[in-house]
Amino acid sequence: MSDHHTYKKIEIVGSSKVSIEDAIENALAECAKSVRNMDWFEVVETRGHIVDGKVGHYQVTLKIGFRLSNS
Repeated sequence: MSDHHTYKKIEIVGSSKVSIEDAIENALAECAKSVRNMDWFEVVETRGHIVDGKVGHYQVTLKIGFRLSNS
């Protein structure tokens, strides 16, 4: 068995009316439904929607790194 791994990155966007952290958690939870072996994430963009001068929702773009299966 080899000690090296190969990874792939995908980009996803999560949103939340609560917080940036919640948007990240929502994105990771949804991604975990179909992607196995997730190892890391990187926040590449943060933005939001304004409603009546206040934050309507937060939106966070993530790059997700996951290990490719050996099988």
